[in-house]
This record gives sequence, C-alpha cells and structure tokens, in this order.
Amino acid sequence: MTVKYYYHSGFSVASGETLLVFDYWMGRQGKKLPAAQRITPETLSHFSEVFVFISHGHEDHFDPVVYTWEQYAPVTYILPETMDASLHGRRMGVGGEITLSRHVKVKAFDSTDEGLSYLVEMDGIRIFHAGDLNNWHWREESTPREIEEAERDFQQVMETMRGEKVDVAFFPVDPRLGMMFDAGPNYFAMVVKPRLMIPMHFWERAEVIREYARRSRSPQTEIIAMTTPGDMILLEFDEQENMTVHMQSVTSAPVARNKKVQLEAYDGENPFNDSDLPVDME
Repeated sequence: MTVKYYYHSGFSVASGETLLVFDYWMGRQGKKLPAAQRITPETLSHFSEVFVFISHGHEDHFDPVVYTWEQYAPVTYILPETMDASLHGRRMGVGGEITLSRHVKVKAFDSTDEGLSYLVEMDGIRIFHAGDLNNWHWREESTPREIEEAERDFQQVMETMRGEKVDVAFFPVDPRLGMMFDAGPNYFAMVVKPRLMIPMHFWERAEVIREYARRSRSPQTEIIAMTTPGDMILLEFDEQENMTVHMQSVTSAPVARNKKVQLEAYDGENPFNDSDLPVDME
C-alpha cells in the first residue's frame, strides 16, 4: 500500500488496482503542486477503480480538476450531501455508510467546519481523512465562550469515533492557530489511537510539522511528516496485521538535535506539555 502527499490536505492511497484520492488541490491557480507530482491520465491508467473523496467545498479541499479525471479512468466521487447539486457522485451524510466496491467501503463522520470526515476501509486497512475536522479556535483571539464551544463540538465528534480502529489517519496540524495549535491532533491521537498519523493542512510551515512529528509520536501512534509534494511511503502489513513503514521518498528529514524548531510561540501554556502527549521518542 502506497501513500503519496500532493499538497496541503491532498493525499492518495494505492493498493493493487485501487486508488483512493483525498481532498486533492493544486494550490491557488494551480501553482503549488509541481507538474511532475500531479495526478495525470497516465497515473489513472494504472488503476481499474478510482475513488475521489471530497470532504467539503472550500477552495483548499476541492479542486474542480478532479472532475476531468473520469475521461481517463472509472472514477467514483464521494462528497457531502450539502455540496453543490451540480456536482455528481455518491453523496453522504453524517453516519452514512456505503460499500463502494468489493475492496472499499466508507463511513462518514461529522466535521467541526463544513462537510464531512471519512473513514475508508480498503482490503481490511482503515484510513481516516479528517477534512476540516479539528479543534478550531485561536487561543489568543477567541473569547472564552468560543473556546468552550469549539472544544465541546470537537470532543463530541471524537466521542463518535471512540473505539474505531484506524490504521492511517490524515489530520490537520495548523500552526496558524497559534498557542495550542496541536491540541486537536493530540486529543485525536489520545482518543482514537491511530497506528500512523500524518499531519496535513499546515500551510507550508514544514519546519513546525517536522518538529511536531519528532516530539509527538508515542508508543501507540507513529507520526510521519510528509511535507514536500511527491513524498511517498510504502506500508506493508503481515498476516497478523503488523504494519511496517518504508520511507520511499520522504524528503522532510527530522530536525537535527542542535537545530530544533522553537515551538514556544505556539505552545504557550499547553497542558499537553506536562502530560503523556506528546512523547519524545529519542
């Protein structure tokens, strides 16, 4: 199983002749994703089934170019029932479940912004893409009421996921949130315990994401920073479902010990600093 990072929150997961694509976006005016790393007709020609998941209609999660792909491959689009009626595909609401093929099925979860998050099972491996699900508040700017509401809404969605097996999770780690920018992903990791978490939605702040991955991995959850378009990892699962991660072309090497990124400006009085998350694996 191969995981590839495109840009922002865009990833693909390929296994055999099946391709899953999540929130593909090439950047504003298509300028952020190099041509060599884009999904092309040649890319699609290698797969007998392609499933394109659109979490919601925000510009940075939905690139209309995905609707040109059906000229070149058998593509099925999965999107929220609230998106523009002119867009075709399999529409889902919160709690909905669809069997897409004999290899793939999907369950929709809520978001704390627009649209949905998706838990996709492919050949027994469960992959979660959060879309814009996160603990969205700006600790320095939001009012106490806004912070309380944001945390309550996020935790309510997390409770619906408690007990779900997740092998691979793509989850927002957005430095724009400032202090406690990692509260959402940390809480997600604590409740859901994905085996592998890959940060996304980091707005090109690669150095912050690399340091977050370095310091936040735990015995339950490995974290890999895929920060350069085209980064790829290979996942292997044995008969006991043990997972091995092979770094195929991940260029975002860990921060050196003597060149650590200082996160104090983001952390502030982050209570996770004094808890079992994040865990320093050095």
